[in-house]
Amino acid sequence: MTETVVNDVLAGIKVLEVAAWTFVPAAGAVLAEWGAEVVKVEPRDGGDPQRGLVSSGLIPSGPGGVNYIIEVPNRGKKSIGIDLSTTGGREVLYELAKTADVFLTNYLPSARAKLGIDLADLRRANPDIIYVRGSAHGPKGEDADSPGYDGVSYWSRGGIAYALSGADAEPVGARPAFGDVMGGLTIAGGVAAALFKRQRTGETSVIDVSLLGLAAWNLGPDVTSARIFGRNPEPTKDRRKMPNPLVGNYRTADGRWITLMMLQQARYWPEVLTLLGLEELLGDPELADDIGRYKKRGEVIDRIDEAFASRPLAEWVKILKPLSGAWSVLQTPIELHDDSAVIANGYITLVTTQNGTEFGMPVNPVQFDEVQVRATGAPEHGQHTEELLLEAGVEWDDIERYKKDGSIL
Repeated sequence: MTETVVNDVLAGIKVLEVAAWTFVPAAGAVLAEWGAEVVKVEPRDGGDPQRGLVSSGLIPSGPGGVNYIIEVPNRGKKSIGIDLSTTGGREVLYELAKTADVFLTNYLPSARAKLGIDLADLRRANPDIIYVRGSAHGPKGEDADSPGYDGVSYWSRGGIAYALSGADAEPVGARPAFGDVMGGLTIAGGVAAALFKRQRTGETSVIDVSLLGLAAWNLGPDVTSARIFGRNPEPTKDRRKMPNPLVGNYRTADGRWITLMMLQQARYWPEVLTLLGLEELLGDPELADDIGRYKKRGEVIDRIDEAFASRPLAEWVKILKPLSGAWSVLQTPIELHDDSAVIANGYITLVTTQNGTEFGMPVNPVQFDEVQVRATGAPEHGQHTEELLLEAGVEWDDIERYKKDGSIL
């Protein structure tokens, strides 16, 4: 790891993470990029099960063995391998908890009780620790102990897939960790608020964030309007029925797409038509106001379609550059690496893995004092076990004993 975290707003804060996969670990990654020391507690055998997605062949590794699905939610952390099913393993965890400010977990309630990592267990070790639970469906109700992933609890149960697909279409499949990474950022914000409360009042907090609750929040306008009007909002599948011709996607001659997003149609109408070479529409009295353009929107959209289809994307980028309204090329993920705004603001940074391989990875979007985030790579399984225990005051002889009895890696 060649780079260090620049943002230090949480310098001096220690976070203890007993979590797997992406949802809650993503919160630890954000907190690490904000300057906190984040200790990832992984199972002694095998580590975070997400590590195994590459070794099992379910997800390919990148050149140089980059395990991107581990790097994204675990950048900047330290790793310790602990068997929490053992007495010694729990002793080690509680020792680490004594000096921690925050405890993160996404284990189910039944697993937390079995492993001794529930609220009461951690508060006995440290009464001031902020206890954070990330869950699929929330801490209450009949599904509180039911498992879930973002593809189930966020994407499907939370209504995201329906909102994007509609009633009759085959559901749109979820992208990897789509809700997880947003949930991690949400948790990090909650942790920051709880730290401020504790600093101001001396009182600690229990924080709960669920994937289901996150989905409801993301779909706020749709969920609210659905009950008000008694029907589910449906995505507009017929482009000719879009209410505003200046809001939508238009295909270029080379098969690329340009998105127009000008909600104040009347304000931008003359400017857009002029740039598109459709000045003759400006003299049409039936298109003189928003109501007229709405009534004939299908015909207008057809004309705009024809205009965009007459030139390739590169030409349209030059033509539309002076447009004062909002528009964009519909970009691919790989194109984000070369996006001028992404580069200027440091939204993707170069990271070096433990074996020296360099790759580009997005950082969390929060910047403090215009300082760009400099991410570090994810740790190897159990990489910092001895270091962390020695810093916690555990004697070397005890570390050797814990290793021999299988409590730690």
